[in-house]
Amino acid sequence: MRVHAFTCGWLTGPAGLFLAGAEGRLRVPVPVFLIDHPKGRVVFDTGLHVALQSDPKRWLGDLATVFRVDYAPGEDVAARLKGLGVDSARVDLLVLSHLHFDHAGGVAALPNARIVVQRREWEAGRDPDLAKKNYFDPRDFDHGHDRLLVDGEHDVFGDGRVVCVPTHGHTPGHQSLRLRLDDGRDVLLAADACYLRRSLDELLLPGLPWDADAMLAVLRRFRALRDAGVRIVYGHDPDDWATVPQAPTPLG
Repeated sequence: MRVHAFTCGWLTGPAGLFLAGAEGRLRVPVPVFLIDHPKGRVVFDTGLHVALQSDPKRWLGDLATVFRVDYAPGEDVAARLKGLGVDSARVDLLVLSHLHFDHAGGVAALPNARIVVQRREWEAGRDPDLAKKNYFDPRDFDHGHDRLLVDGEHDVFGDGRVVCVPTHGHTPGHQSLRLRLDDGRDVLLAADACYLRRSLDELLLPGLPWDADAMLAVLRRFRALRDAGVRIVYGHDPDDWATVPQAPTPLG
């Protein structure tokens, strides 16, 4: 099994959105991962919609005044996959951590992938009130894909190598992805359950969690996993991201 990490753009926004009480602005990566498993290709999250390369305001509306988008042609998920010799139309599974624009914006670029998402997250995305409260936009993620709606932990291939882990709190149905590499190392792709290393070191929440208590409980679980030797890949930590091998060099 091979795991490749790459960025699909960068965002600069208020630091307090990533860490409550922080001042100034923070530039963060938008990570996407390809997992090439013997039983199929999996993409974890999809980055930004390609429209943001030319006109962020048209796609994001008011959010374009909150975030500056750095996103050049060739950085979208389809182009990144092509650079690895993978046709985006031949991705088998798309695991979505959650439905925010910087994680689900590239869904349309993987037209034949089956989406794997927590049921409660998908239902929140289809509920107009919850979608508005959570800044979900169906234009990002609702393109008629086949879907597997899961409830809780889900072993994608049944061998313990790629496992969806429910980490609700950032959104109603957020999930992270636990990987077991060929060398036996365990890696947890946290996504927005834990933005930054400092979030975990100091058990500090972001500015606008959906459920602060649930998110804090997740951070405590992550801390125990890290203490046990699991490598945590944080959702948007620019310093930690600099230590993650970038495609075409595999994580493992």
